[in-house]
Amino acid sequence: MIEIQHMTKRFATQSGTVVALRDISLSIRDRDIYGIIGMSGAGKSTLVRCINMLERPDEGTVVVNGREMNNLNAAELRAARREITMIFQQFNLLMQRTCLKNICFPMELAKVPKAEAVKRARELLELVGLPDKADAYPAQLSGGQKQRIAIARALATNPKVLLCDEATSALDPNTTHSILQLIRKINQELGITVVIITHQMSVVEEICNRVAILDEGTVVEEGEVQAIFSNPQSAAARRLVFPGGAARSEMLPGRRMVRVAFNGTQTTDKPLVASLAIECGALVSIVAADTRIVNGQTLGSMLLALPESREDAEKAMAYIRNYPGITCEEVEA
Repeated sequence: MIEIQHMTKRFATQSGTVVALRDISLSIRDRDIYGIIGMSGAGKSTLVRCINMLERPDEGTVVVNGREMNNLNAAELRAARREITMIFQQFNLLMQRTCLKNICFPMELAKVPKAEAVKRARELLELVGLPDKADAYPAQLSGGQKQRIAIARALATNPKVLLCDEATSALDPNTTHSILQLIRKINQELGITVVIITHQMSVVEEICNRVAILDEGTVVEEGEVQAIFSNPQSAAARRLVFPGGAARSEMLPGRRMVRVAFNGTQTTDKPLVASLAIECGALVSIVAADTRIVNGQTLGSMLLALPESREDAEKAMAYIRNYPGITCEEVEA
């Protein structure tokens, strides 16, 4: 659905040229819920604005649904944007319009007959669970309700792609969960490809099937969410997946430490720590442990302290590396 090849975006500032995106290449499949995540300033919002050409890349190409966006003229770009709609952190509703008229607004711009637009708007109010808010104004709504109206408005032109730029950052956890479930429903029932820009790992965990990690304008890691969460390869991915790292108070002086990760599909009758003791004679200490739900699948990790004896530590490490269904890496304080 979206193919980005070697895209670079620069901005001129008073202090010189800033490279916001550097040689970005991504392939987002039809019906994906695709997460783009990174720390503040990583280039996430610039990237999503380049997809619909609100920002034009300096180099590279962006192809959406078979159309090369860089080559479209103004009229063609306006038509293409009806298929690539966007929701924002601050909702961007028109405060002087009712909810129904907010949803009708993009259809008015597209010259859709009024009766047809109103009918479509009421259907969308049903879809987002707010059929009773047609005549309410945005000021009368909660944050979650405003975002639902913004989603309904974004769906008014029957888009192929929904871009979500930090769409849940201003919401509390319970409301965030309900909005994410609504986005999942839209993805599954309407077949819309969703791109989610976020700095919240919990959002990616809950809803995305693929993810790209941005760091200083570069994609440092990309792939299936479960694979990256269970075995992050880049330093940026490790910072996001394990934001606390290993606390100093947890590190045992003079002991080698290893982090092991497993997923909920693992089936074994041999618990790892017990097996190390029985089969290797290696007594390891569980320093920390964590489980999380990632896209409906349970993932877990443990931070283990290997035996003090170098020989026993090497035996334990070799055993762990060959243990089925887990990944492992040594970590430092």
